[in-house]
Amino acid sequence: MKYSDLADKSTAELQAMLKARKTELFTLKIKKQMMQLQNTSELRIAKKDVARINTALSAAK
Repeated sequence: MKYSDLADKSTAELQAMLKARKTELFTLKIKKQMMQLQNTSELRIAKKDVARINTALSAAK
């Protein structure tokens, strides 16, 4: 996901995406703790996506 993809979305869409990404990040963290996560780079990607969405939300205000 790139920031340019997020720039043209509405605030409601961004908030929905943020909620989905945060729940995904939570499940990834739980899987990591239980040693079930195969690809640990997914955590880094999810964190960066959350940060990009937050940046787009703050720019939209």
